[in-house]
Amino acid sequence: MVKLQEHPLLKKITESRSSLTPKGRILSDFILSNPRKVVFMTTKELAQSCEVSEATVVRFVVQVGFDGYSNFQQALRDLVDTEMTLVDRVDLTDMAQPGADRFRHEVFKEIDNLKQMYRSIDIETIRALVSVLHDSGNIFVVGSRLSYTLAYYFGWQLTKIRGNIQILKGSDSISLDRLTIAPPESLVILIATSRYPNELIRIAKHVRRMGHILIVVSDSSLCPVNGFARHVLVAPSKHIPIFGSTASLTCLINYIVLELSARYGDALKVHQEKLERSYRENDTLFNLEVFDG
Repeated sequence: MVKLQEHPLLKKITESRSSLTPKGRILSDFILSNPRKVVFMTTKELAQSCEVSEATVVRFVVQVGFDGYSNFQQALRDLVDTEMTLVDRVDLTDMAQPGADRFRHEVFKEIDNLKQMYRSIDIETIRALVSVLHDSGNIFVVGSRLSYTLAYYFGWQLTKIRGNIQILKGSDSISLDRLTIAPPESLVILIATSRYPNELIRIAKHVRRMGHILIVVSDSSLCPVNGFARHVLVAPSKHIPIFGSTASLTCLINYIVLELSARYGDALKVHQEKLERSYRENDTLFNLEVFDG
């Protein structure tokens, strides 16, 4: 595992240190020593901790390559998220607060996450990816651990609008076999969520070696799987999750499926009528008319 201080983001700050002003160096030293503390600080709090002005903080983040403090803090949040243990994450939660307060806190955190995703997502990028999905003959959707839940959900929805969809579990070595014998240039959608299981990195490498088309849908621009993909879609979260947060990615998946559905026209109706016939013939789903009878 890459140590926190060896991460590209913090290395970038270190490499910029010589060109900074004395006050900028104070900020860089504080951030390098306290990344897990700084990630929760406002510009005012960081300025006060380093005894500099807020303007100095703003100039600093621009000097190290960011458009503004919010972008810098998001990058730092993504970095810290990949390194935090379960114990670290539980320590972020005030278990002593009333249950109703925790409920409100969690709801508002997810609202913040959805707003962050909404502000950062490029709709044209999504539409371009939808075109790739529409034109692909065979699609494999892969996830592992928490992301397998999302991969299954994504793949399950895709089966409702088109054929040739396979859902693979990244922790199952048979997935590598399936991708090895898959038709040439198959499309592989890999869902990756923090803390990024190593088996997904192995699968991403394998997909590239096999010459398939890889789309990665992740929750961070620092996700280690992103670099292997031909197309990347990131739904960033503003808050660091305790055990995991799926709201933003689920919302994004829903939109992708709806956008793709609109591309199929009459073929969508034919596909879905075929599924409905199977449901009835095999008594797959609860049916009120049958139940009443």
